[in-house]
Parts: sequence; C-alpha cells; structure tokens
Amino acid sequence: VESICKEDIQELIMKLNEKTGKNYSLPTEAEWEYAARGGNKSLGFKFSGYNKPKTVAWYDSNSGDKTRPVGKKEANELGIYDMSGNVWEWCYDWYSENCYRATSHDNPKGPLIGEMRVLRGGSWRNPYDRCRSTYRSQGKPEDRHNSYGFRLVLHP
Repeated sequence: VESICKEDIQELIMKLNEKTGKNYSLPTEAEWEYAARGGNKSLGFKFSGYNKPKTVAWYDSNSGDKTRPVGKKEANELGIYDMSGNVWEWCYDWYSENCYRATSHDNPKGPLIGEMRVLRGGSWRNPYDRCRSTYRSQGKPEDRHNSYGFRLVLHP
C-alpha cells in the first residue's frame, strides 16, 4: 500500500483488529529498526540485509521513478523484504530529533506527543544513503505521498 496517511492506517488497523480478533499495530521505531537490522540474526549490514544497496533496495537510481513490487530484491536475515527503499514506512512513534540520546538504549520509546511521526526505510525517490537501516525521517500524520507506505506488526 502506498499513498496512505498515518491517520488512515490507524483506522484500518482498528477495523482489522475487530474483524480478526488479533492485535496488529504499526511498529514502534525501535521495533522497525530491530527488524530492518535482522533482529537476533543481524550480521551488521548498513542496509536491510546487505551492505550494497542495489541488492536489497529500490532507490532513485534503480527504481524507474516508481514503487516496485515487493519481494523482487533480496530479503534480510529475518526473511523480510523491502525494508530498505521502495516506500518510506510509517512508524507508531512521534518524531524527536534526539530520541535515541534521551531514552533507554533497550527498546527506546518516542515522545508522547508531537507534530511529526517517524518514517523509516527510505524510498524509490531517495538517494541510496537514505535507505540505510539507521536513517530516520518524519512526516505529518495527515500526509499522503506515493513514496509513503507501511507494514504491520502482529503482537501475540
């Protein structure tokens, strides 16, 4: 899914949880980065699954100026595709420039309020360096863009 705002995602999640009886959510920024880096199987790559972006990411010089089908690049150590490039992914957290310095290093939490939400992963329109697993960005919750998307977390 692309061109969806954070507010519409929250509505979709609420309906999905009601319909399935399960507990889906957007990932926190820390959950997103943990998964992008390969979790407990991490080999320390710069991008999600490799050090060379062209192997795992769609970005400005290889995307053809559009979102690409999921799963056409290599997966990361956890078998997850497209966490580097393709579309920016909305996270649950409000954005704070110094979030990682101001909170615990063990599963840090973002601020309780804010104006911008966290976006991670880079997109097909960005240079490859913005597709690194550690690169952080932000967007207004009501923003829709063809380079914004999301993925869900299923909680036990």
